[in-house]
Amino acid sequence: MANPRKKPKFMRQSTSYLKKIGRSWRRPRGTHTKLKVREKNKGFMPNVGYGAPRELRYLHPCGLKEVLIQNLKDLEKINREKEAVMISHSIGEKKRKVIVDKANELKIKILNP
Repeated sequence: MANPRKKPKFMRQSTSYLKKIGRSWRRPRGTHTKLKVREKNKGFMPNVGYGAPRELRYLHPCGLKEVLIQNLKDLEKINREKEAVMISHSIGEKKRKVIVDKANELKIKILNP
């Protein structure tokens, strides 16, 4: 469950009419810039008010907390009602298969099988 509140798209200033500027957010740093002064209809700036409620922070969109694991011992410590497993990228194919089989046996959700 992600943030239930609707967030606007935070776009970089001047992207609507300057094609060479990318849309990814950059904070406006000019002294008289209209977005920084928060003029109407000049776009939205990220601020604390757009944050998610405390109980929903750091959750995966499926509603579970992500836990990084690197071996079978880590897998046995997982609480399957509240946590989902993310297997470390450095784990090889052989060991990954063993971890996936064990997780299926324990009915634990894997985010990157």
